Amino acid sequence: MCGIYGWLNSENSRPSCELTSMGHLLAHRGPDDRGSMSDLDGRLALGHNRLSIIDLSAAGHQPMFNEDGTVALVFNGEIYNFRELRRQLTAAGHRFTSHTDSEVLLHGYEEWGSDFVAKLCGMFAFAIWDKREQSLLLARDPLGIKPLYYWMSPGGDVVFASELKAFLALHDFDPRPDLPMLRQYLELNFIIDTGRTSLAGVRKLPAGHRLRVRRDHLVTVGAPEPEPFYVPPPVEPLEGDSGALDRRADRLFRTFDQVVAEHLEADVPVGLLLSGGLDSSLIASLASRRQPIRTISMGFAESSLDERPFARAVAESIGSRHEEITIYPQEISHTLEQSVWYVDDLFGDWGIISTMLLYAKCQAAGVKVVLVGEGSDELFGGYPHYETSGGAAVDELSFDRRALRLYRWYSGRRWGRELWRVRQIVRDLHHESKGDFFSTVRRFETKHQLPHCYNMKVDKASMAASVEARVPFLDVRVADEGFRTPREALLRNGTNKFLLRHMARRHNLLPPATIERPKVGGSIAADWLTTSTSFRNFAREVILDRDGLTADLGLLDAMRAYFDRGKSGHAFPRGVSIFATVAWRLLLLNLWARHYLKATVPATAVGY
Repeated sequence: MCGIYGWLNSENSRPSCELTSMGHLLAHRGPDDRGSMSDLDGRLALGHNRLSIIDLSAAGHQPMFNEDGTVALVFNGEIYNFRELRRQLTAAGHRFTSHTDSEVLLHGYEEWGSDFVAKLCGMFAFAIWDKREQSLLLARDPLGIKPLYYWMSPGGDVVFASELKAFLALHDFDPRPDLPMLRQYLELNFIIDTGRTSLAGVRKLPAGHRLRVRRDHLVTVGAPEPEPFYVPPPVEPLEGDSGALDRRADRLFRTFDQVVAEHLEADVPVGLLLSGGLDSSLIASLASRRQPIRTISMGFAESSLDERPFARAVAESIGSRHEEITIYPQEISHTLEQSVWYVDDLFGDWGIISTMLLYAKCQAAGVKVVLVGEGSDELFGGYPHYETSGGAAVDELSFDRRALRLYRWYSGRRWGRELWRVRQIVRDLHHESKGDFFSTVRRFETKHQLPHCYNMKVDKASMAASVEARVPFLDVRVADEGFRTPREALLRNGTNKFLLRHMARRHNLLPPATIERPKVGGSIAADWLTTSTSFRNFAREVILDRDGLTADLGLLDAMRAYFDRGKSGHAFPRGVSIFATVAWRLLLLNLWARHYLKATVPATAVGY
């Protein structure tokens, strides 16, 4: 796990101090080592901040080169099937000088060209410079676990980095908000556009895409459009015999067991975040069959939401070394403004700050790698809106009624400007899914919400503390099993994620109470906005700050009504109905603007 950054220029070189400054801004992503290289008299530059996880020796230093120095790599992530790929490459005559997974990327590119990305099982964002072809290859993993941003400068350069903040080091970068994307964030809680970001002109490489930039094309063509290398497999209908579900469960078990085993590999201490819910408990159970494990759970003071007793029960059943961490409201408010610096591409997940504190406490306890359960709900039908995506009553609804239901689920609003954008995206995905609305919802979750919200929460919160978070459910092998699974194998008799629960029972992985336990809803931040006086006062001060964006966005009266008169929302037919949701998004937005914007947003620009 690391931070990568660099550029490719067509003509003029950039000063080396800019590369150094980009590295300083990403120091949290890799405090163990730093390296850089340049070529073409500074017109090509690569930088790398290393968090050493596998092969802690100097052999893992990056940028990493092939034998003759014609190919260079900077890499962020982990390749979990690197041992198998290494065996294939060794048999083909390649020689390795390290025990890292990074070196597999170099030789894989030499052997198979840019198509080698389709062979990778892992989380990754990387850049490969091919001196012979004068080209730069950028790639991002299929489920978007790792971020990768790029920007075309006014002079025609392509600059890339693991985080938006790195671009602040460039003398010709003007940090301005992408106003339509702010509208998406405020309305939907994240930016649903697969290519744009919070800052104007900066793009993100979509999940499962690669981008190849040739230096001689920059002046005449500019940066080409990214191309996909991963497409989710189609749904495989459930066979009609009585053993069909058992066979699916056994196949998923074999895949998931192998994936968890590979995710445990590290040359540093590994822990598992355990909530006591089905997803993290499955990972912990499989891991405990491989080796003694350390589990960590999080609890919240001054809140009725506390899952620690459930986590304790699971830890006892699998025999893990278990620890508990308590998060207090004052910790959130005291560190929130500083923490938002790390959330440079806006998303509004309630848990970002508390999760950041959790990872910081893991790091202080000596845990450098953690396994987490994100991705299961999106792939295996864990959310309530999956349950209403089909069935006799739902099947009779028009497409527009279904799209409206989805919009309201994501936005928490009755209607808004982004309704039509959501409708168009859902229509396109519905066509890809051949009219299967359950698959349509799953594709929306995995293509839009997961890589732009939940994955970014995990990445930015963990990397802020220099901790690597691994997500076994989002390994492409497990994800493909999810995509292939039809609705009838996941939603049965009012029970969601049925295949996962059936697998757990069939292979005796967890206590029955854990297998049957429903997903816990609710939000700690929303809870604290109501129950914690200190947190509510802090939020009020930031949101109603006259130098903030609340008034410019036309939300000052609504927020005053919420904080000063206890009003929970607007009555029908006005669109905004849940003020607590709006308050949290505005809290993050105002704190973000203090870091990243030079000017306030014009009064009519966002139109919330």
